[in-house]
Amino acid sequence: MSRRVGMEVAIAAAEAVALCNIDVAAVYPITPNTHVAEHLAEIVAEGRIDSEFITVESEHSALSAVLGAAGTGARAFTATSSQGLLYMQEVMPIASAMRLPVVMVIANRALSGPLNIWNDHSDIMLQRDTGWISLFAENGQEVVDMLIQAFKIAEHREVMLPVNVNMDGFQLTHTVEPIELPDQAEVDRFLPEYKPYATLHPDRPVTMGAFAMPEIFTEVMKAKDVAIVNAKKTILEVWKEWESLFGRRYEPVAAYKTEGAEVVLLTMGSMGETAEVAIDELRREGISAGLLKLKLWRPFPFEELKKAVKGVKVLAVTDRAVSYGGPGGPVCTEIRSALYDEPDRPVIVNYIIGLGGRDVTVEDFVTMGKRALEAKTKKSREAYKFYGVRGE
Repeated sequence: MSRRVGMEVAIAAAEAVALCNIDVAAVYPITPNTHVAEHLAEIVAEGRIDSEFITVESEHSALSAVLGAAGTGARAFTATSSQGLLYMQEVMPIASAMRLPVVMVIANRALSGPLNIWNDHSDIMLQRDTGWISLFAENGQEVVDMLIQAFKIAEHREVMLPVNVNMDGFQLTHTVEPIELPDQAEVDRFLPEYKPYATLHPDRPVTMGAFAMPEIFTEVMKAKDVAIVNAKKTILEVWKEWESLFGRRYEPVAAYKTEGAEVVLLTMGSMGETAEVAIDELRREGISAGLLKLKLWRPFPFEELKKAVKGVKVLAVTDRAVSYGGPGGPVCTEIRSALYDEPDRPVIVNYIIGLGGRDVTVEDFVTMGKRALEAKTKKSREAYKFYGVRGE
């Protein structure tokens, strides 16, 4: 039976990974993900799981080590944040090209410079095109659930791709929350023993990640794209099974009070819960507002998004990262593209918020909702707006 506990989310993430009976972990500690590494190392050292915890000298080595382990057929895990994720970037597209089902949790944190250890989404946005399935958790419960789900998704024979689970640094990692922690028997029923498609072994030589001449490289990239697009079907099936076993529902685009809404906010990550309170306040003031929460970043949920914005007049997309010199934040740019051919698409406005851990309050979301609604009648609109800049 699941047990309800009060637990720091980073610690709960390590507990969830341990429940998956991993074979190998290699994690280089970096704020605010350090507690994941420390607690997982304690679990292995105490003998609670039969696993190897590899002490490495860098994040690049951590991801390289788990790729090697996955290549031999091991269930492998790593974790990182910010500059550490950038250090892994060289290896990330290799993981997806070699179809190695590694799972990684990312405690999202702003990129330097200037040095900042607090949360935004600039680290993961630079990894958008590395071929990883990418999930966003809103709270500690979703971190636990998504990590367990991630192994089943990654290892599915029709997927065989790496998965990253994103949790907001400090806002989630260092917060104690009530969490329903599944027991080992429940996880074992949900997550089968990993049976790899192909493994490296000196007695049975195979080649993985070989040199690709121009004559075949395009086909390899096409195959990777097809694989991640097709993975959505498996993701939805896994989420449906999870709901049937544990009662918690997961959707690519979760909606809150969007029925008949004229203006809808869109968030990713932990700010969704703050935005929900703002939606309640806007509704009390007589403004028909709603909220969409994007949980599946890659593969992008085109059809679910189009369905979710039907009838919406104004869509206010919040971004926690900047595409410098571009047409807006990375999330809004994708959404504008996804809705471009829709004949009744809403007016789309873009707010850049919460950079480097800047607090975004309920009142801020209320203000954004009201300002977004004004855009419906404006002939001239900014492509994006840095919300809350001091001195403006």
